[in-house]
Amino acid sequence: MVPSLSPNLLLVLAMLLKTKSVSGTAVVLGLSQPSISRSLARLREALGDPLLVRSGAGMIRTHRGDELVGKLADWVAATSSLLTERTFDPAGVERRFRIASTDFGVMSVLLPALAALREAAPGIAIDILPLNHATHRSLAEGDIDFAVSGLEHDPSQLHRLHLFSDSFVCVTGPAHPLASASEEPLPVGEFLAYPHLGITVSDAGLDRVATLLGTEAGGRRVAASVPYFALAPDLLLAGDLVTVVPSRAMPRFARLGELATRPAPEALGKLEYWLLWHERSHRDPASAWLRDRLLEACRVPGE
Repeated sequence: MVPSLSPNLLLVLAMLLKTKSVSGTAVVLGLSQPSISRSLARLREALGDPLLVRSGAGMIRTHRGDELVGKLADWVAATSSLLTERTFDPAGVERRFRIASTDFGVMSVLLPALAALREAAPGIAIDILPLNHATHRSLAEGDIDFAVSGLEHDPSQLHRLHLFSDSFVCVTGPAHPLASASEEPLPVGEFLAYPHLGITVSDAGLDRVATLLGTEAGGRRVAASVPYFALAPDLLLAGDLVTVVPSRAMPRFARLGELATRPAPEALGKLEYWLLWHERSHRDPASAWLRDRLLEACRVPGE
């Protein structure tokens, strides 16, 4: 029958066989000599072998002790490594990260970072999931690792990293009455006088323009809505609509040269964009590395 020995007792045995000394083991482990002597007696009884025997002024291992000393040294090393701080090497990481985002988040955060990520950490894969209204729950339950979002969130519930601030622009087709070269923000009255293309965010279908304008948005006519920023140019060019997008989205539009832009009404303010994550991954080295890389990709030269 294999004896049942606690990890603490095995550690004592490993030190006894290494030092071949009760007093030396006591010093290493910070225990009293009587305590080590009692442990040695228990070990001898459990294993049916003296393990250490007197020889002159010291002690030597028995054959059974010699058999165990190497195995126990390996066990101590392996056990200690479990608690050793991990050294992070991005080149050697094999990991899939799940990031919730709109297509604007992909355009402005993930796309600029992807080439550098692939070069530094070819074993890292990124899965993009739709942004939902229950970000905290999705992060807490491990359904996603990060969320890239400009939506309202509770900073007391999540860790966050500010990625950038952005302004809004009104976008139309070139023949639209609002199309002009003016650098002045569009007055709210003029903005609301024309039918809109609404861009909804998350599975809750949130329309930022309606949220930000509040009661002023009562007269707004939304002729069509879409959850994808990337489709806005084609929909605008197919009709007489106006929409609002963050300025960072504009360079990513395939039909940029066919569109007209003007600063959005000042009432829409600024877009603050965040990277969000939960406490469960806050101290993970790979997650911390990825957070830093995404932040670097969002920086505009000269800022």
